Amino acid sequence: MTSKEVALEKCDGANGTTSIGGSSVKLRRELGLFSAVNLILGVMIGSGIFVSPSSALEHSGSVGLCLIIWTVSGIISLLGALSFAELGTVLGKSGAEYSYFQEAFGNIHKYWGPLPSFICAWIYVVILRPAEVAIIVMTFAEYAIQPFTPDLEPNYKDTAIKLTSLAALFVMTYINITSVKLFVKVQNIFGICKVFACLIVIGGGIYEISKGNTYNLSKGFEGSTTSPGGIALALYSGLWAYDGWNSVTVVTEEIINPGVNVPLSISIAVPLITGLYVFMNVAYMTVLSYAEMTSVPAVAVAFGARVLGPAAFLIPLGVAIATFGCAMSVQFGVTRVCYTAARGGHMLEVFSYVNLKRLTPAPAVALQALLTSVFILVGNIRTLIEFASWFLWFFYGLAMVALLVLRRTQADKPRPYRVPTLVPCFVLVVAIFLSILPIVHDPSVKYLMAIGFIVLGVGVYTVFVYYRKTPTAFLRKFTFLTQVLFESVPPNDHQD
Repeated sequence: MTSKEVALEKCDGANGTTSIGGSSVKLRRELGLFSAVNLILGVMIGSGIFVSPSSALEHSGSVGLCLIIWTVSGIISLLGALSFAELGTVLGKSGAEYSYFQEAFGNIHKYWGPLPSFICAWIYVVILRPAEVAIIVMTFAEYAIQPFTPDLEPNYKDTAIKLTSLAALFVMTYINITSVKLFVKVQNIFGICKVFACLIVIGGGIYEISKGNTYNLSKGFEGSTTSPGGIALALYSGLWAYDGWNSVTVVTEEIINPGVNVPLSISIAVPLITGLYVFMNVAYMTVLSYAEMTSVPAVAVAFGARVLGPAAFLIPLGVAIATFGCAMSVQFGVTRVCYTAARGGHMLEVFSYVNLKRLTPAPAVALQALLTSVFILVGNIRTLIEFASWFLWFFYGLAMVALLVLRRTQADKPRPYRVPTLVPCFVLVVAIFLSILPIVHDPSVKYLMAIGFIVLGVGVYTVFVYYRKTPTAFLRKFTFLTQVLFESVPPNDHQD
């Protein structure tokens, strides 16, 4: 019998747990406070703040109002993250919204109760996050090859970007399959580099202000929009740049001492990012005029070319580092949603299996790599994530409802961390507002696409989850092949 066959024999079919030499096989708690903070930094700081932070300025109409929008967006993100911290610590499960919906609504009705959880997993795992990773990694590739392909024809450049994207995807997939410790080490290094890149921009802004370059800033609130719709769209743009504040609750089961480290990491990371974002925008608006900010393809690159001189290459390098780290962290998080959904019976069971040696959800990581590869090869997928914020805030709002429901249905359950009731209520109001506003302000076919994805998900849920109409023989072979290929077995579901 081969080593792989021995590994598969160790699976105990009676209780669904696995052990090697008396120790259970499952995901381990390997992320401490510093790594949890870096995970949030890794997901939140992507290309947006470097490439296209101008949307909030365009909608707000003035420097002063734009800075207020960035500050308010950071505060709303912090309040939402702290609400998720309560949910994460009271339930102690990975998967964020998926787990919260399952716990709050799963037992309400046999059919309708588990449906929100499934739709959440369906949208995140199959569509939204793979498409998001594809776009982020393609942005990385564009900036990574920029110094080497200045005169390349557009068609050849597109091919080079796709090939570089696939290579980068292979590297981050290898990291996420190989070891959580390796991911943590790489993520921590990239997190420090990201913050350093942000500080370079802020330092350049301080230097320009110290020289007396304050003409653009002196305009203050001149030209501010008075339209509630304009203010709301500016807020929408700001909040999109802050997305990822819930990332630490996606991996709660891998956080050391989550009752302390989950809320503490959020309390450190989100205000830190808010400060970086606000002061980076001050730096941009010190150097670039309103017209330049809203027209250049990459704001930070234009800023660097004007301020940093020979060191301007640091900005494209910073964008490349930020995007690679962000894509790797998003992939890390969504594999845990897939893993948790598979444990809950809402994805193929094999995607909940754990590699025997590395203790990583290798099949779930491989699935995300495959889906992301498809989106990279398709290329033109920006329409898919144009309504991403709509989906995100719809799910965030439903998570606030889940928090309020669980406070009633599980009132006696110990809560290591608890936010004031006013906080989730406020975030719920913001979520409702942000879910309705885009449809009213800009009715578009993309929202019909969003509804179409949901309807398709309901169909998949009804046939394959509720009625369990699955090709059993094929799935048995697929499961065995996947187990052998990734040396994976069912995890022990008992938590530390």
